Amino acid sequence: MELLAAALSAACAFDQDGSPGQLTRPPPAAEETPAAGTAAAPPAHPMTADSWRNLIEHIGLLYQEYRDKSTREEIETRRLQDSQTDPEETSPSEETPSEAEHTSTTENKAPPQINLLRNSNSRFNLWQDLPEVQNSGVLSILQPDEIKLQEAMFELVTSEASYYKSLNLLVSHFMENERLKKILHQSEAHILFSNVLDVMAVSERFLLDLEQRVEENIVISDVCDIVYQHTVNHFSVYITYVSNQTYQERTYKQLLQDKPAFREVISQLELDPKCKGLSFSSFLILPFQRITRLKLLVQNILKKVEEKSDRESTALDAHKELETVVKACNEGVRKMSRTEQMISIQKKLEFKIKSVPIISHSRWLLKQGELQQMNGPKTSRTLRTKKLFREIYLFLFNDLLVICRQIPGDKYQVFDSAPRGLLRVEELEDQGQSLANVFILRLLENADDREASYMLKASSQSEMKRWMISLAPNRRTKFVSFTSRLVDCPQIQCVHPYVAQQPDELSLELADVLNILDKTDDGWIFGERLHDQERGWFPSSMGEEILNPKIRAQNLKECFRVHKSDDSQRRKLGSRNRQ
Repeated sequence: MELLAAALSAACAFDQDGSPGQLTRPPPAAEETPAAGTAAAPPAHPMTADSWRNLIEHIGLLYQEYRDKSTREEIETRRLQDSQTDPEETSPSEETPSEAEHTSTTENKAPPQINLLRNSNSRFNLWQDLPEVQNSGVLSILQPDEIKLQEAMFELVTSEASYYKSLNLLVSHFMENERLKKILHQSEAHILFSNVLDVMAVSERFLLDLEQRVEENIVISDVCDIVYQHTVNHFSVYITYVSNQTYQERTYKQLLQDKPAFREVISQLELDPKCKGLSFSSFLILPFQRITRLKLLVQNILKKVEEKSDRESTALDAHKELETVVKACNEGVRKMSRTEQMISIQKKLEFKIKSVPIISHSRWLLKQGELQQMNGPKTSRTLRTKKLFREIYLFLFNDLLVICRQIPGDKYQVFDSAPRGLLRVEELEDQGQSLANVFILRLLENADDREASYMLKASSQSEMKRWMISLAPNRRTKFVSFTSRLVDCPQIQCVHPYVAQQPDELSLELADVLNILDKTDDGWIFGERLHDQERGWFPSSMGEEILNPKIRAQNLKECFRVHKSDDSQRRKLGSRNRQ
C-alpha cells in the first residue's frame, strides 16, 4: 500500500535521524472483538485503501483552519443550546437540549448533523457522509448516540491528517527552503525548528495506525487504544519540542529584527498560496496546539462512550496519559521562562533586612506590582491626606512574599518578607472614597519573627481582589470551585482568545468553558477552566455567560466523568495518607 504521505501530496517521510526515508505500514493486526458496550454490531464493511486515500486527499483544510472552524462550531452549538431556556421545549431526561431536539424531531433515527471539516474544498466532512457508510445501511441500524460517537472518533482521525498536512508544509516549504538554509546559522535553524522531524515522523506513524483501523470496518471499533499506545511510546517528542518554545520565540523575534534577508524570505514564503494566508509562526506552534487539542478530542469521545464499558476504560487511560504529556509540556515551557525571570528579579533586589535567597528550583513568581501603603494614625481626618499613602512594591512567589520600595536604577530595596503560608488578608468595609479598594495584609511572622500588618490600597477593585486571592489562595471566593461538586455554578465560554499578560492571569482558547469563581465590577473574572482545572483572571469581555442551568449542569456532569479516574486516584491517595 502506498504511504499516507503520498496521499497527502508533497509529503516527505523522515527516519529518526532526520534523513529522507520511508515509513512502512505495520503488519495487519489480528481481528479484534468489538469493544464492550458497542451498539448492536452491524456486519463488517471494510473500507478500501483507495477510499481512504480519496478521503484524505479531499481534506482541504490546513490544521490551523480546521482548528479555528471546529472551535467556532463548538461555540455556536453551545450558543444554540443555551438559547433553549423554555422548560417545555426540553426533555425531562438528562440529555442536553440539542439532543432532545434531534431525537424528537427526526424520524427513522436520522443521523445527527455535526459539522466538522465542512468547506468547499472538503467533500467528505463527516463519517456519515462517506459513500461506504451511506451505502452500507449502517445508519439505519446504529443508534443516534453511536453515530455521534463515530463522528467524534472520525474527527480525531481526520484532524490528525489535517495536522500532518500542515506539519509537512512547515518542513517542505519553510525548513527545507534553500534560501532560508543559507541565511540561518546551524544553531539558529536548530532552535527555530527543534525536533520537528521527529514530531512529524511520530504523527505519520500515528496516522498510519489510525488509517488501518478505519480500513478494518467503516463502523470504527475504537481509536483511544491507538491514542494510548502512541502517547505512552512516542509522544515524548512533543515535550522536547514544546519545552523549546521560549528560546524558539526569542530566536524568531531576534532574526526578524537583525536579519533583513530572513524577514524578506519568510514574508515571501508566507505569501505562497499553499500557506493560505497563514503566518510562519502559526506553523511553529502546531505541535503544542495539537497535543492539547488531542486531549480535548479524547475528552469528546469519552463523553459519548457507554459508561462502564471497555471503550470508556480505554478512553480514560488515553486521556490520563495525554494529560501527563500536556502537563509536562506546560511545565517545560514554564521552567525555561521561570528560571530566567528569577535570575532577573534577584539582580534587582537589595536587602535592607537579612538577605533571603530568591533563586530556587521550586520557586516561581505569582504576581508583582505596586500598591500604596497607608502611614500614620487611622483617623478620619488623616485619611483625607493623600500623603499618608506611599508606594511600595510587592514580589509574590509561590512560597514567599517580598515587600520592597523602588529605588533609583530600576532596583528594589527589600524591607520585609514572610512565607506565603503565613499571610492573611482582610477586605475593609466601604468607608468612603478614601478607603476604596483598601485591604489589610497581615504577616503572621515577618522577617523580624513578629506579626506585622499593612493597610494597602489598590488602583481598582479588580486589582484589589487579584492581590487578595493571590496572597491568600485559600480565601473563599464569591462562588464555589468546580472541585466542590456544586450542583450549579455560574459558567462562561470563551468567544475571543486571550493571552495572559501577568502571572495570575489565565490564557484562554476559543470554546473554553470555565466556572466563574469571582468577578469584579470593573470587568474581570476569576475562573476555573473545566477541562484542566487551571485558574486565573481574564477580562469578562472575552466570554459569554452560559445562562441555561441544564447546559451548565451537563457541562459539569461531563467534566466529572472525564476526571473520575483522577478522583479515584485522589481518593486512593487520601486513604493511604490516612493510614
